[in-house]
Amino acid sequence: MKDELKHPVFQIISELSGKLNIQTYVIGGFVRDIFLKRSSKDIDIVVLGNGIAFAEKLQKRLGKTAKLSVFENFGTAMINFKDWEIEFVGARKESYRKNSRKPIVENGTLQDDQNRRDLTINAMAISLFPDTYGKFLDPFNGMDDLKNRIIRTPLEPELTFSDDPLRMIRAIRFATQLDFII
Repeated sequence: MKDELKHPVFQIISELSGKLNIQTYVIGGFVRDIFLKRSSKDIDIVVLGNGIAFAEKLQKRLGKTAKLSVFENFGTAMINFKDWEIEFVGARKESYRKNSRKPIVENGTLQDDQNRRDLTINAMAISLFPDTYGKFLDPFNGMDDLKNRIIRTPLEPELTFSDDPLRMIRAIRFATQLDFII
């Protein structure tokens, strides 16, 4: 996996992660696209802690060419660095009210964060923490689903889709784009 994390920004995140003693992981589409051999410059980082605070420290480290946007309502931050978009979020649990698309967010573990993902192929993660740099984490067998060309939810579909019904559309979109079955 280390070969897939060649861009210097990953090493900088890893160094900051070690300095602050905060676990960080690349998760989601960037990881999926490594195995599909699709290039991506859209990176999602899960921080076991405050994702916004981590992004703010990283932006200072990257300098003036890194543009930081903070989305307090969603507990996320994004750094535009050169031609990369890097989004940061603290590991979290989310739940949705029946009549709202706005989630109720609580701090959580990496496992909580992976549980809330829409699809198994988007729940795979790679550690950026120095001691475990490049370690691949696949709790829902997303790699098998990639190989078998299957779109599947990490949790029971009723739960995953009731939390956010737009996930059904995303499942259809991925199945169509990737020529997978649901």
